[in-house]
Amino acid sequence: MLPEKLTQALNDQFNNELQAAHSYTAMAAYFSEKGYHGFANFYLVQSREEHFHAMKFYEYLVTMDEKPVVQSLSEPKNNYVSAMDVVESSLAQEKEVTSNIYALVTLADELQEHATLSFLDWFIEEQMEEEKMFRDIITRLKGAGEGGEYFLKMNDEFAARKLEE
Repeated sequence: MLPEKLTQALNDQFNNELQAAHSYTAMAAYFSEKGYHGFANFYLVQSREEHFHAMKFYEYLVTMDEKPVVQSLSEPKNNYVSAMDVVESSLAQEKEVTSNIYALVTLADELQEHATLSFLDWFIEEQMEEEKMFRDIITRLKGAGEGGEYFLKMNDEFAARKLEE
């Protein structure tokens, strides 16, 4: 069993990951409505990835003889003004997740919960990758107008994205 404070924090992050999946589905809907199905696919895969992350927290809690607690989700942002708005929102969301993971690491360290520290190592690496991915997409989008030739090439590229487990 884990200290109550850590169990609550892990449950909160479990739910934060579910909320992130929810938000990425809304972002996919923006692109689907615009007919950019490659970008929509990218965000649907991102949503599934966040759900996968949530389930890692679920499984860890169960492994540690704790109960995962599903909380209510809030309505995600559903209206965006541009593809850049979506991607910038994605980066901000990932930065928030990174901050939450770091806070969990700090708490686990204070409580000397070494199994939790080991578990969280994977998420630190994952967050570095996630933030870099969105920074790179922002850089690419700056050189491409929405609907332009390079943007449509990115749309085709994102259509091929699949969930990697």
